[in-house]
Amino acid sequence: MRLLIVDDHALFRDGLRSLLEARGIEVVGEAANGREAVELARQLKPDIVLLDLTMPEVDGLTATRILVTELPEVKVVVLTASDDEADLFESIKSGAYGYLLKNLEADEFFRVPEAVQSGLPVFTPHLARRVLQEFGREGVHRPEGPALTERERELLELLVQGVTSNRERAQRLFISENTVKHHLRNIMTKLHLENRAQVIACALRTGLVRTRPDEPPRS
Repeated sequence: MRLLIVDDHALFRDGLRSLLEARGIEVVGEAANGREAVELARQLKPDIVLLDLTMPEVDGLTATRILVTELPEVKVVVLTASDDEADLFESIKSGAYGYLLKNLEADEFFRVPEAVQSGLPVFTPHLARRVLQEFGREGVHRPEGPALTERERELLELLVQGVTSNRERAQRLFISENTVKHHLRNIMTKLHLENRAQVIACALRTGLVRTRPDEPPRS
């Protein structure tokens, strides 16, 4: 697992690098702003980018949009001091795989890389509840376009529940892995989305599923 740290405070980057490397996680580089983050990600192809929001030159949200568009295989996780709901919701819409606050407990933080690598969006239970309270209430606008089939809704529920592998999804639904992939492509096409993180965020935001992710990411 290879990580890129992006923050405009050198002392914070140094401390985070030391913590990660002590756990055997490779930090392939550091960037002080969004422009450097995009340039290094293009060169180094990290698995995960841990990225602050408030930075000079290019801010974190802009960098997230660029990275998600150009390097969809790279997972972006926002790690910030901002508890602002607008930042949280905009990060989700921009394609971030997670949103974490810098006051996160160390044990909880170290569950994040594995969860992200498994394709699971990561939020603290508190932030996940705020997303649901804002976007999951009755009367929220639902995505336009063709309605999802019953099977697609069942698959969407498994995604939100954190079932990470196509094999397990196939076993749960008594279908083949190829059929699971086919349904996933259909879901993303119908919802006009590009990756599973956006699909899960959309499902929570629009009330397409009832599952409430109140538990922290599983290790």
